[in-house]
Formats: sequence, structure tokens, C-alpha cells
Amino acid sequence: MSEVIGSLFLLGGAVFLFSAGLGVLRMPDTYNRIQTGTKATTLGTILILVGLAFLHPAWTFKLIILIFFVMLTNPVSSHALARAAHAIGTAETESTVIDQLDATANDATREHAALPEDPHP
Repeated sequence: MSEVIGSLFLLGGAVFLFSAGLGVLRMPDTYNRIQTGTKATTLGTILILVGLAFLHPAWTFKLIILIFFVMLTNPVSSHALARAAHAIGTAETESTVIDQLDATANDATREHAALPEDPHP
């Protein structure tokens, strides 16, 4: 039974890793590609490592350490890549509405986001 469960986890992980690769090819700009690749590869890698833990119970402790490492490093590395891309001026797609790191956009967003005064004091 553990072989079937492990194989299902491996298959699910492979599907997520495939979707990550497909997402990287299909997304319109660098920031969307980073997001797609990071979320799907993190989950896909974790599913594959859990599947391996079911197939090889003696490796479970080492695989848990790897899962922790993946959960720690993938989001941090994608954040660093996105900040570096923004710092060198990599263009966003036109469908991106708000740039939270752009100082001029933040000023305009704050003006539009200001709440109206309360009519009932």
C-alpha cells in the first residue's frame, strides 16, 4: 500500500513540476515566470520527496531535512531574483496594475487609496 501512495505522490509532484515548466514558458514577463516557477516547483519537489519517503522509509529523516531546505530557500531565492530584476529595470507586462516597489507609483496609489472623510462625526 505504501508503494501506491508513494507513487501517487511522485505522480502529483511530476505534474506540478511539469506545470512549472509550462508556466515559465507561457507567462508574459520575468516576474510572473519567477512566481510560477517558484510556487509550482516548491510544491512539486515537496510532493516528490514525500513520495520518496513512502517508498524508502529509511530515508525519511533526510527527506524531511530536504523538504525544510526547499521550503526555506525557494521563496527566498525567488524574492532575491525579483528584487534584482526590479533593481536593473526589467519591464513588467502591461497587465500588471501596481508596482509596489516603484516610489512614484506608490505615491499615486496612496492618493487613490485615501479613504473619504467620515460624514458622521
